[in-house]
Amino acid sequence: MDFGMFLDFSTRQGMGHESAFQEAFDLVDIAEETGLDTVWLGETHFNGNRPISAPIVVASSIATRTQRLRVGMAVQVLPLINPLRIAEEAATVDQISEGRFEFGVGRSGNEKAYQAMHIPYEESRERFQEALDIILEAWKGEPFSYDGVFNQVHGAQVTPIPFQKPYPKVRLASTTSDSFSRVGRLGFPIFLSMRGMDVNDLETNLQEYHKSWVEAGHQGASGDISVRVPIYVSSTKEGALTEPRETIEAYFSRMKRRYEEGRDDEGTGGTGPDRAALLKERAEKLGRMSYEDILETKVICGTPESVVDRLSQFKETLGLTGFTAELNPGGLLPVEAVQKSLRLLATEVMPAFK
Repeated sequence: MDFGMFLDFSTRQGMGHESAFQEAFDLVDIAEETGLDTVWLGETHFNGNRPISAPIVVASSIATRTQRLRVGMAVQVLPLINPLRIAEEAATVDQISEGRFEFGVGRSGNEKAYQAMHIPYEESRERFQEALDIILEAWKGEPFSYDGVFNQVHGAQVTPIPFQKPYPKVRLASTTSDSFSRVGRLGFPIFLSMRGMDVNDLETNLQEYHKSWVEAGHQGASGDISVRVPIYVSSTKEGALTEPRETIEAYFSRMKRRYEEGRDDEGTGGTGPDRAALLKERAEKLGRMSYEDILETKVICGTPESVVDRLSQFKETLGLTGFTAELNPGGLLPVEAVQKSLRLLATEVMPAFK
């Protein structure tokens, strides 16, 4: 199972962006040192607390400061950028890293970013599909044309081509029940999060992903599934439960407020009444959850031994091929605690799955 960590460059209160970058790169160095498999980068625009607006640039930097660590996008928001340009940039990172790059893609639910860039959010699904089609065609390295609703390409030949052949693994984010079957039918690896859904929701929806994957005749029986989970590993049981409580509760309180305000960075299905109803439902569900409920269904906190047990359950229940740790979801853990948790994860939990 692939072990990764997620970085959103959260800026601590009273600190500047330079501190956020330094803290993130320190974690990258620890991940390289301890043998973690992959670092995943978010994409956030117009948010002073998360200055990760150019993740492909950061991915290039990580590729040059490491020798073995893989770097992935989680996710690149395709409707917000020219698909030919991102095809070139992603292929460049794949070349720089000599094939240590994975291309996670999505369309986000951050309508504020769409508005600032004068792109109607209701067009996001169609723009996403056009962009993905163009990128995959561009990576063949041959001249091609494309006549879409939002994109027209005439005789373009993108360079460089990717280092990996035929191209880097493309992983699609999925956040709503209707998208699971679609991703499985298309045969793409899937990237999931425990923000809006809990482990029970994922188990139910992944049945549709598995079913669609098999019915479409794709290789293997279970697809390729990676999930991002808030996690905290401590040397003691008491520390594992008490030390991350403030950051975890702050994280889910923030998610509840975002849902109540109609915001969701993960791209929750569509627009209009259906999307509003889903966000309202998720906000109400979070409002009913105690800290103990969150520990049971939405995060993993424990000693290395108990985390191994919990991850084993997740692996069996969800059919996971990859796991991504969200180390400090609420941004309130001390730097030293985050680094210690990462080291325990990489040195005392990960070996049980290798």
